[in-house]
Amino acid sequence: MNYFAHARRHLLTPGKILGPEAEAGPYFLAGVALPDWLSVIDRKVRTRSEGAARLLADPDPRVVSVAKGIIQHHFDDRWFHQTEEFLILSSRFAVELRQHLNKEQGAQPGFVGHIIVELLLDATLVQEQPELLDHYYAALVDLDPYCVENVVNRISKTPTSMVGLLIPRFIRERFLYDYTEDAKLLMRLNHVMKRIGLPKLPDSLLNWFPSARERVTEARSGLMSGQHEDPPWDQWFKYSEDSP
Repeated sequence: MNYFAHARRHLLTPGKILGPEAEAGPYFLAGVALPDWLSVIDRKVRTRSEGAARLLADPDPRVVSVAKGIIQHHFDDRWFHQTEEFLILSSRFAVELRQHLNKEQGAQPGFVGHIIVELLLDATLVQEQPELLDHYYAALVDLDPYCVENVVNRISKTPTSMVGLLIPRFIRERFLYDYTEDAKLLMRLNHVMKRIGLPKLPDSLLNWFPSARERVTEARSGLMSGQHEDPPWDQWFKYSEDSP
């Protein structure tokens, strides 16, 4: 799952993310986005559910909300990547992408097929309810980015000073809107390729994107089939109580 697919359910039911402290709402959304933000910053910086669970009893409701969002993110990724629709589409896309990419590019078709499913699902969901993406960005504006960064550094074995800088940039660039247009989608994908040291994707993908979009849209219900499931919160809060 990508940013908007992770956040969408909680934007639809804001009471669920606000908890007893209204100002904590954006911090849950930040927690849901954090593992993906960290993949942009440094893949060595990890926020695992077990580490997040240790903060569920923290007296600061913002910290608790970030921790809950992290746990929700990992829970959602597990069921999403096991759906039949994701497995079929990512595999088929990988096969089709080999026709566009050089043979020397190794595992790139599999990686690109995986992320294209996720980005096109975000595009489908945005087109269904564009006002929710507006609401998403508006909510994140209320964050203290350095509070979120502090949570990361309490969980991760590898510290970072980049979260506080990335969050305002993420809000300012608003690149999730770009996924609905083929040329802008290709540009964003090539940003990812450059960041992780893979070759640039060819313009020929612009002819393939419409078919890929149509298939992701058709599979939308199956891809989001677990969206109403919750992590086992009793287990995670108990983990917090039992932690030193």
